Amino acid sequence: MKKLKNKLFFTIFTILTVFSISVLFIYNYQNYRNSYKSIEDNLKRMDIDKTKENRDNFFEKEKIEKKEPEEAFEKKEPLEERKFIDATIYTIILEDGKINSIVSHSENETDTEEIEKVAEKILKDNNKEKHIGNLYTNKYSYSYTKDNNLIIIDNSKINSNLKHYLNTSILLFILLESLIITISILLTKWIIKPVIEAFEKQQQFIADSSHELKTPLAVIMASSEALENDMSEKKYLDNIKNESERMNKLILNLLDLAKIENNTKKELSVNNLSKIVEKSSLTFESLCFEKNIELESNIENNIKIKCDSDELKELMSILLDNAVKHTNSKGKIKVNLKNDKSSIILEVQNEGEPIPKGEEEKIFERFYRVDKARNRKENRYGLGLAIAKKIVENHNGKINAKSENGYTTFRVVLKKK
Repeated sequence: MKKLKNKLFFTIFTILTVFSISVLFIYNYQNYRNSYKSIEDNLKRMDIDKTKENRDNFFEKEKIEKKEPEEAFEKKEPLEERKFIDATIYTIILEDGKINSIVSHSENETDTEEIEKVAEKILKDNNKEKHIGNLYTNKYSYSYTKDNNLIIIDNSKINSNLKHYLNTSILLFILLESLIITISILLTKWIIKPVIEAFEKQQQFIADSSHELKTPLAVIMASSEALENDMSEKKYLDNIKNESERMNKLILNLLDLAKIENNTKKELSVNNLSKIVEKSSLTFESLCFEKNIELESNIENNIKIKCDSDELKELMSILLDNAVKHTNSKGKIKVNLKNDKSSIILEVQNEGEPIPKGEEEKIFERFYRVDKARNRKENRYGLGLAIAKKIVENHNGKINAKSENGYTTFRVVLKKK
């Protein structure tokens, strides 16, 4: 059980961890791609603007020749006045491959000497290709324009933002892992709870059945030993017979339960449930008469259902037997069968001692007995109602019990196919 619990925990933990890592990775990757594209666009824009300026200069030259002298000296927007709010960009104007001047296009300027050193290093490397690099570590990106000027972008702000996003993601991941561990523990407990309950019931079942089989076997062995010494003692033979019958009944009940709990699907056929209930009730009439119990039947005619007739006969036998054994002398048992809108309702009611409050569900558990002393005396092992419940479940139905107004009612609801 511990191994299953650990395996389930690590499975849930791994799934949730992979999911959180994926979300955080996508978040950081998207930020990185947006920043990369922003730098790429700015470098491209500066090159386009420069090309446009050259083209405008060409057309401007033609206009100057045709315009009046005062119009010919109309000023164009200088390069220095181009500003970028969201980026720190510099144009390095080159002359014969050397730095002539540096033009800043942003409000947040970097030290000119530092930019000059960066430009000199780029010129020394003699790499004419556009370079952006790793935005987490690379402080500057650059490219050459078509007129061989150098555009440099300071990535400091982008570096800082991306590192901030990354650090926030790491911190968030640590917090998420703590939450994931808690969720995994709670989910594991919730999922494994039915398994633990089933395992505990199985252990209890083995313990109870072993205990019930041990007692009659002990009596049989003791009686057999006594017979070896004195064959005239008939009481030992009676003990062997009685305990053998008890053990045989228990074994038959165990076999019935095992057979009904078998998951093998049976071929169901349409049967007349009204006749099955009626015949079962008639079978118990003589037993009710002997115990001075009135048996009353209210059965609708010709109610048909797709079912296993043998199992439903056994269900009726269990419910009626239970009713007879819990009905006082001069009491009454009622058997009701009726059609509802979407289901068939079967009720077996008996007048007698009520089921203790809070035990209405427990009575359907294996080996559960309300009055252990009386049930043991009557050779009852608490398996009958467990078998009945399984039969009903095999037919996609529900069974419940309740005690009120002096009657205990076992109600079975079977869905119409």
